[in-house]
Amino acid sequence: MQLILTHENADFDAVASQLAASKLFPEGVPLLPRRINRNVNQFLTLYWDALPFVRPSDWKRRRVDEVALVDTQSLSSVRGLTQNPQVQVIDHHQARRQHDGWTYQLAQVGATTTMLVEMIAEAGCSLSSEEATLLLLGVYEDTGSLTYGATTPRDARAAAFLLEHGARLDVARRFLNVALTPGQRTLFAALQTAVAWHTVKGQTIAITTAAAPDDFDDEISSIAHRLRDTLAAAALFVLVQIREDVQLVARSASHHVDVSQIARALGGGGHSRAAAALIVKQTTAAVLDQLHAALPQSVKPMLSVAQIMSYGVQTIAPDVTVAQAAALMRRHGHEGYPVFDPKAGQLVGLLTRRSVDRAMSHELSHLPISRIMRAGSVTVRPSDSVERVQQLMMDESWGQIPVVADDAQSSKPIGVVTRTDVLNALFHPPQASPEPDMRQLMTGAFPPALWGMTLAISETAAALNMPLYFVGGLARDLLLDKRPADLDMVVEGDAIQLARRLQRQFGGNVHTHTRFGTAKWFVTADIWQAIETQYPQSQAVSTSSGGDFPLPSAIDFVTARSEFYTRPSALPEVAQGSIKLDLHRRDFTINTLAVRLDGAHLGELLDFYGGRRDLEKGLIRALHSLSFIDDPTRILRAARLEQRLGFRIEQRTAELIETALPILDRVTGDRIRHEIELAFHEEAPARMLSRLAELGVMAQIHPALAWSAEIAAAFDRVTALAAHPIWGELAPAAERPFLYFALWLLPLTVGEQTAVTNRLKVRKSTREDIFAVGRLLDSLTKLPPQPMPSQVEKALRPSPPRALLVARIGLEDEEQTRLIDQYYTEWRHVKTAVTGDDLRAMGLKPGPRFAVLLDKLLAARLDGEAADEAGERALLAVLLKG
Repeated sequence: MQLILTHENADFDAVASQLAASKLFPEGVPLLPRRINRNVNQFLTLYWDALPFVRPSDWKRRRVDEVALVDTQSLSSVRGLTQNPQVQVIDHHQARRQHDGWTYQLAQVGATTTMLVEMIAEAGCSLSSEEATLLLLGVYEDTGSLTYGATTPRDARAAAFLLEHGARLDVARRFLNVALTPGQRTLFAALQTAVAWHTVKGQTIAITTAAAPDDFDDEISSIAHRLRDTLAAAALFVLVQIREDVQLVARSASHHVDVSQIARALGGGGHSRAAAALIVKQTTAAVLDQLHAALPQSVKPMLSVAQIMSYGVQTIAPDVTVAQAAALMRRHGHEGYPVFDPKAGQLVGLLTRRSVDRAMSHELSHLPISRIMRAGSVTVRPSDSVERVQQLMMDESWGQIPVVADDAQSSKPIGVVTRTDVLNALFHPPQASPEPDMRQLMTGAFPPALWGMTLAISETAAALNMPLYFVGGLARDLLLDKRPADLDMVVEGDAIQLARRLQRQFGGNVHTHTRFGTAKWFVTADIWQAIETQYPQSQAVSTSSGGDFPLPSAIDFVTARSEFYTRPSALPEVAQGSIKLDLHRRDFTINTLAVRLDGAHLGELLDFYGGRRDLEKGLIRALHSLSFIDDPTRILRAARLEQRLGFRIEQRTAELIETALPILDRVTGDRIRHEIELAFHEEAPARMLSRLAELGVMAQIHPALAWSAEIAAAFDRVTALAAHPIWGELAPAAERPFLYFALWLLPLTVGEQTAVTNRLKVRKSTREDIFAVGRLLDSLTKLPPQPMPSQVEKALRPSPPRALLVARIGLEDEEQTRLIDQYYTEWRHVKTAVTGDDLRAMGLKPGPRFAVLLDKLLAARLDGEAADEAGERALLAVLLKG
């Protein structure tokens, strides 16, 4: 037979899980544990007749060869249990050591009951009101009525299902808030008085101990619940001496503290937010020592200001006018500025957009901002905790707080932390996957010389106290295990100064653009060799052969900047900014990842905008709702990136694309053409153009533009023909964008081709060759059914070679492709023996008649009417007589 078992000191989740399992396994017997929490026992006493449970005292020994373990992974001893029963575990706790032969159903949800309710819903099992209420109690107790941090949407859906099936909230409320017994109240008071506070890695931990009276026989979990609600601690550990044993009950309010690690170390179990252990024949003092020893391993490092702040804060002087401040806010999109007095060298206040807007509405634009700013000096340091920032924001009502250096003597800001930064840190769920080792990924992808160059630049940037980052596609491609295609470096500081310092150290030339703060360092082979020699550790560390990663001849350094679009689709104006602002100007979240490189920070991954999350989900997500309005060419880039990576455009991003399509009309043709040409350079251009058609981009460029299976098949033939022994010479990689472009426009009329090429500002030579393809195809259709070689040669002679290739790829008619092949391989090489010089030597005067005669001679040669020079001269004599 089958038993359904759970853990001792059973709470509502444990007993409700037994009930749910009995609905799913009708042959199973839900045998209650010996110890049940008081509020659970009260519920069972009241509703016993409506429930299927068996008490331990009523259990008659029978052979048990199957067990369903719910809300636990430990099998307790039961009379009749065979030596190796079949065991199925259903639990929401993290898996510990798994037993061979057991089956496990584990899920990251707030309550085990949730998992079983989902199975009940799927199986279509019926529930009485009493059963639905008990199941609801199981969900509510373990999720704090859906308020605990471990609660998931699945828990909420399970609760909704139970309410729809008769669960009674008034009953649930009564049993979730049971008053403490006199003995529990006495113990609660003792524990509350004995609370000791500890700070571990920035987290506030409450630990309390007490001895229970000799006659104490109540559960401690309800006392721990009350203490947790009373104490504002990140985690609470309750140790109670009960005769010779110690009962541990632990609760966590932060994902930074995993109380289950402590419980497991003491022989118990649970999950990260709630755990317990019974330590037999020990004293609270001895267990307390073990708790203190294990505590550091259960606490994750706390988020610090340095991890979420933006460096390179822009400040504003107190004598700037309200009108000037309003213009700055419109230009850069800032919600406020720290006000810094350069004469006093002190922070004197904070200017908010709201204050500026109110002053402008009251026609006070001429006032200095010192008259409307929020005066004061509220700052934090990089080493401060995020919780401290949160408290300061609540206490001082500042939506952004300047950050000063840890060792600074003045209040001059080095950065800023905003309300949005804090909200993201506190409420965005931590990344499910472990933090990637970017340093290891770089050494695995970079050849030794490039890794040595990275180390050299890292040291130089650190010496100049300039944060330096790899940005763009490099971090993305490393995380996707793809070879990086670029090496963009962004500097928080002065990129030109950094490049000049590298030039003085290693040589080479530097070209700068002062207006944009950019520098290009030209690196010779000798410099690469010198750096590889100077950094021998790069040889030992780098695991890449470097064969498929060519060393660049120049390295670009860009000062971190922000962008401002004066109008939709215009090119942006730029200003110096922080790395966070620099990343915010990028197109998609997966392109906002950055790897810090300077000094000890080498290998740190920055992910302000959820790039890793979207990489793991395979999503192309726009960074903000105006992204495609600011730059509509990002629509084409979204499709290109989606198809290259095998991702999909996120739903909201697709909606933003649809809204922004008409703005493409404002974009210059050469910018759109450039994006299309980049698509033609991809491995699968057909997929990308098909996606552009689906998104409505083609029709927006010109109504006649479309995509079809015939064009897609022609695109596929480009690659095949590139390997052709003769045609392949006309299809090198550099020529393929033209081939794809011409094939794309092939179905259009001449008028439509003209309109499209004009819209896209196509170069004259490209346009003429596209039109030549049309004339060539028209000439082929005018040939007789079985044309002579001379007729084919005359029809195809005006066509440039790449127009011939486009026609050859685009045609599916075997006879027409045969004629083009034969013309290109044979007939175009046929020449007459008689030349124009021979005609002049015969006394003929040069003129149009020369071309007529030579054409007739060539036709005769092609058609076999003249086999050699003698035959040509004989024909010429006849022609001259005529």
